[in-house]
Amino acid sequence: MVRAQRPTDPCVVLVGATGALGVTVLEMIGEHRMRYREIRLVASARSAGREIPVGGRTETVHDLEDFDFEGADLVLFCAGEAVSRRWVPVAMAEGALVVDASGAFSSNPEIPLVVPSVNDCLLAESPAEVVAVPSGMTVPLTVLLHAVEGWRGVRQVVMSTYESASGLGHQGVEELLEGSELTLCDPGSELPADRFRPALAFNVLPAADRLLENGASRQEERLVQETQRVLGMPDADVAVTCVRVPVVSGHGATLFVETDDPVDRPGLMELLASLPGFTVHDEEAPGSAPTPLTAGDPDRFHVGRVRVSPRSSRGFLLWLVFDNLRAGGASTLLWIARIALASRASGERLKSGPR
Repeated sequence: MVRAQRPTDPCVVLVGATGALGVTVLEMIGEHRMRYREIRLVASARSAGREIPVGGRTETVHDLEDFDFEGADLVLFCAGEAVSRRWVPVAMAEGALVVDASGAFSSNPEIPLVVPSVNDCLLAESPAEVVAVPSGMTVPLTVLLHAVEGWRGVRQVVMSTYESASGLGHQGVEELLEGSELTLCDPGSELPADRFRPALAFNVLPAADRLLENGASRQEERLVQETQRVLGMPDADVAVTCVRVPVVSGHGATLFVETDDPVDRPGLMELLASLPGFTVHDEEAPGSAPTPLTAGDPDRFHVGRVRVSPRSSRGFLLWLVFDNLRAGGASTLLWIARIALASRASGERLKSGPR
């Protein structure tokens, strides 16, 4: 059933509509019955013409190269950095509010980088034309560190991530599945290694992105810089290693946080349970620590193996796992879009004055 439309509902454009994140965004728009006056789906030429059901209707995918952004109120970019760098200015020129999840603008000081419940006040203070969405791993990390900083202070952070194939979209998943099937049929087979080098099937890769001259990977550098920027702590001591694992979907991470003041486990558990979007799993029951397959609600961040450092009470360790496409991606993107749209509407009402 098609929902009734209101004149104030936005015209939404989704760029990257057939990619892994874009498909998840469409699923969540339908699940949460997000209101819109019109939705236009955009992708590369190879996907143009596809018919996709959205909100009780069938929408045709448009070719980005020929697409006209005129009339769009909200444009969600769920494609790669190169696409965003080229087309975000075009969408802005038509007066649209842009929310970009590619990472292309995450280091631009003139564009707000927002994590809901941490620094979304930036949008209320000054309505933006473009809002950058951090990487999926940055979101739970900053929500947690923001709370810990106010509770016991943060001195140092050491994180290792275990990132799934879906972090590189449909093609990453397809390559992992193809390589796994080939290995099971013939262990000596030459495996596909276009998206992952070396091949990811039955393997663990010590870097989840390309390596930079300083030895860090692009993903590691982005995670550190985004965390420092979102928290407003440019000198925060954050060390990260991002690893790619042969899991179809669902990211995990181990985290050690050294605090300024001593930590007690009951207080820490209470703090974690209070974090928006977090579920804490109690390890007293064997096998209760969350995993990508067993965590539960895909729209929440799941924490387990919580323990105070055995050598010093000024620190703790934990395990984090979440659905990178939903909790770490689409949910955050749509939450930011709602806040940014409301902020823009409020700003326009203030400019127009009383009627």
